[in-house]
Amino acid sequence: MERREVLRLSAVAGATGALTLGRVSFADAAPADGRPGGGPAEQTRRITGHLPTGAPDFVYLPVEVPHGVREIAVSYTYDKPPVPEGTVGNACDIGIFDERGTDLGGAGFRGWSGGARTEFFLRADEATPGYLPGPVNAGTWHIALGPYTVAPQGLSYDVTVTVRYGPRGHTPAPVYPPERARGRGRAWYRGDSHLHSVHSDGKRTPAEIAALARAAGLDFLTTTEHNTTSSHRAWEGLWGDDLLILTGEEVTTRNGHVVAMGTDPGVFIDWRYRARDNAFGKYARAVRRAGGLVIPAHPHATCIGCNWKFGLNDADAVEVWNGPYTPDDEVTLAEWDNTLVAHVQGRADWLPAVGHSDAHRDPDVIGLPQTVVLADDLSRRAVQDGIRAGRVWIAESAKIDLAFSVTGEHGEHAGIAERLEVSGTSKVTAQLKVTGAPGCTASFVTDQGRLHTAPLPPSGDGTLTWQTTPDNAAYIRAEVRHPSTTPGLPGPMAAMTNPVFVGRWG
Repeated sequence: MERREVLRLSAVAGATGALTLGRVSFADAAPADGRPGGGPAEQTRRITGHLPTGAPDFVYLPVEVPHGVREIAVSYTYDKPPVPEGTVGNACDIGIFDERGTDLGGAGFRGWSGGARTEFFLRADEATPGYLPGPVNAGTWHIALGPYTVAPQGLSYDVTVTVRYGPRGHTPAPVYPPERARGRGRAWYRGDSHLHSVHSDGKRTPAEIAALARAAGLDFLTTTEHNTTSSHRAWEGLWGDDLLILTGEEVTTRNGHVVAMGTDPGVFIDWRYRARDNAFGKYARAVRRAGGLVIPAHPHATCIGCNWKFGLNDADAVEVWNGPYTPDDEVTLAEWDNTLVAHVQGRADWLPAVGHSDAHRDPDVIGLPQTVVLADDLSRRAVQDGIRAGRVWIAESAKIDLAFSVTGEHGEHAGIAERLEVSGTSKVTAQLKVTGAPGCTASFVTDQGRLHTAPLPPSGDGTLTWQTTPDNAAYIRAEVRHPSTTPGLPGPMAAMTNPVFVGRWG
C-alpha cells in the first residue's frame, strides 16, 4: 500500500516548527505469535511525499503500530536534484519516537541516525546502532524526518515502514562503563571527549576507538554520538584500569553543536530547538542534572548548522581546538581569549578552554588534540572538576608534555587556572617547560596579546622564561606552535594552556 503527501508552502508553519503528516495504519488482525496461516508474518506500508523549500525542521510521520509486533523496520530515500553552484541541495535526517510521544525532552525517543543511514530496525533484544532496543509496544509511533537543507526544487521523500509480528523477546539490561578507573592519584590525565562511532556518523566500532585511544596514550574518553545515547551500552569489556570511558552526547541543533560530557548513562538530551526559541538554558540545565558538562563544540566551524549561536553564558567550558588546527580554531581561540578580560574586570567567571579530536573515521586521529586535566583521581567527577576549574592544557599528542607556572618575587606561585595575588608593580616570572615539540616556537600571551616568543631547541625540549608585572599582564597563558602555513596567521597549534591570572584586581 502506498500513500503520497504533497505539502504546500502555506502548510509550513515556520522553520523552527514541526509538521505532522497523515497517519499510517496497519491491520490489527495479526496474531501475537505471527504463526503461518494465522495472519501475515509482516506488513509493509510505503509513504511518498514532497517538502517545499522552507519546510519545518522536523516532519513527523505517525505510524499506528498494532498489537503483536515484534520488530519495526524503516527505510527511506530522497531525491538529490542538481542545484546551481553556491545553492544548498537536499539533505534529510531520520529518527523515530515510540508510543510515548514526541514531546521535547520526553520519554518517547528511540533513536536517531541523522543522514548516516538509509534504514534501521528496532526490536526488544537488538536495534540498529543509533537506536535503542526495547519492546515495540502498540500505539502511535512517529518517524521523524529532518529536512536539514532543501533544494529550490523541494525535497521528495520515500519512506517504507515494515512491522513484523511474533514474540516480543527480552531486552537485556544495559551494562554501562564504571565511573572510576585505577588512575595515579592526583595527576595530569589525558583525554578525548568528542568522538563518533558507528552509533552515529562515524565508521569505527567502539572496540576500534578504545584500541586507538590506548595507542594515543589517553587515560579517558567520552562517547558523544549525534543526538543519541545508543552507544552508552556498547563499551562492555572495553574499559579497564588504564582507560576510563565516560558517556555523553553531541547535541546537534540547527544553530550549533554542544558536547554533553559525562552525562549519566542512558540520559538523552533533546536537540530540537534553535537559538531563537530561547530553550538552550533549559537543556543546559538538563545536562548538568544528568551530571554532565556543557561544552560548545567547534563554535566557528563552517559546516551548515555548526556555527554556535547560543552564546556562552550556559557553558562550562568551550572547545577552542577541534581536530587538526585550522583557521576556524584560530577564530574561536581569539574569541575565547577576549572573554578572559571580562573575568579580569570582575564581570564574569572565566570559561576554561578544551580541545577534542571529533574523530569519525580514518584518517581522523583520536587524541588530536587531547585535553590534559589535573584531577584528584581518574574518575568522572574528578576529571569534570578539573575541567570545570580550568586545570587544563591541550596538546596535539601524548608526545608533548609541558609545565607552566608564574612565580612572584617572594616565592609566591600559581599554576594553570590559579591566581597569583601580588601588587601591580611586583615582578613576576612566567616559566614554560616543554618536551616533545621539535621545530616549534613557544610564546606567552596576555591581555595585550603575544608579548614574548622564542624558538624551542631542535630537540623540541626547552624552557622559556619571561619577566613582567601584573600592570603589564593581567593574565598569562602559553602556546606552542608549528611554523606558519597560512600567510598572515600564526602557525598551527601544538599545545596551549589555560591562563594563570596575575594581580589583585576584580
